[in-house]
Amino acid sequence: MRMIAALFIAFISPDIIYAQVRVKDITDVAGAHPNQLFGFGLVVGLDGTGSRSTFTQQVAVEMLQRLGTTTQIFSQLPAESVIRSTSISAVMVTAELSPYSRKGSRIDVTVSAIDDTRSLQGGILILTPLRGVDGEVYAIAQGPVSVGGFSIAGQAASVQKNHLNVGRIPAGGIVEKEALGDIIKHGKLTLLLKTPDFNTARNICNVINKKYPACSIPIDAGAVTIFIPRNRLNEPINFIAEIGQLTISPDNAAKVVINERTGTVVAGEHVTISPVAISHGNLYLGISERPIISQPTSFATGQTAIVPRTQIGAVEQQARFVALPPTTTVGDVARALNALGVSPRDIIAIFQALKQAGALHAEIIVM
Repeated sequence: MRMIAALFIAFISPDIIYAQVRVKDITDVAGAHPNQLFGFGLVVGLDGTGSRSTFTQQVAVEMLQRLGTTTQIFSQLPAESVIRSTSISAVMVTAELSPYSRKGSRIDVTVSAIDDTRSLQGGILILTPLRGVDGEVYAIAQGPVSVGGFSIAGQAASVQKNHLNVGRIPAGGIVEKEALGDIIKHGKLTLLLKTPDFNTARNICNVINKKYPACSIPIDAGAVTIFIPRNRLNEPINFIAEIGQLTISPDNAAKVVINERTGTVVAGEHVTISPVAISHGNLYLGISERPIISQPTSFATGQTAIVPRTQIGAVEQQARFVALPPTTTVGDVARALNALGVSPRDIIAIFQALKQAGALHAEIIVM
């Protein structure tokens, strides 16, 4: 815990140094958004880890029929003559199409099993069309599936690493139709802030107008409109690139991000607390089960029975009542909590209690 608090303090000095970031790192250009693609396909070549469901087998039959192979539908065959393959799996294929992807370029795809397949390891995705929300085919996907894990099983034990029902095919999709973004309209473009903030939007306009006078205005906390100067209309790409390289100091709201699963606490530079007193004590609870076997005496008619016995112990450590002064930086907050000698999970509880008491002036985000 003390190491965590020390790191907490090391990164935040009393004299706050505001970071300079590029405009391109905190904004997106309106109209240049990616498009989600999806498709339904079949993975083959699995080593006995595929599905035996009728649904998957029927999908395989229909695919063979489309390829011109003569076969019959399962419903037309006697149950005893149906051969269920364990080397195939029905999957959903998803991908993200960049607004700058051109026809013939490659994209990564993700393959996810939708049947009772145990593993996609070693499988190959058969040619699968990927469609957008408009139903049009924008890409096709095919190739070997990489799951990044393994599964080894014996008669009495098994070992598995990572999730085996989802895999990726790097560069497994080929773009067939472009979905280019329209970023310039009527000689202007709009920047969208990734973290909306009125002051940050104003700072962006100030730095742009300093280089290109009177060409940008803030629309709201999340958008800035830029009018391309007349002498740059013939080279808009160069103009946008120059805007992206400008640097500003973003102003973000005070936030405390908490991950209760890992005990991680991250606080922003503007987090402060009002004068407050904290009493903190740890309660240790120990519960153990020690069942007792009760046997009847000789020549008795009773039966041997297991009698449960539960032992509970509770120890509460000495509580400390510490008064915290008003603070101005997150480093002071860390020092104050470090003085209590609390664990990361206790820090989470203290932050939540401070928020309820109205002493913590920040938004708490629980992951």
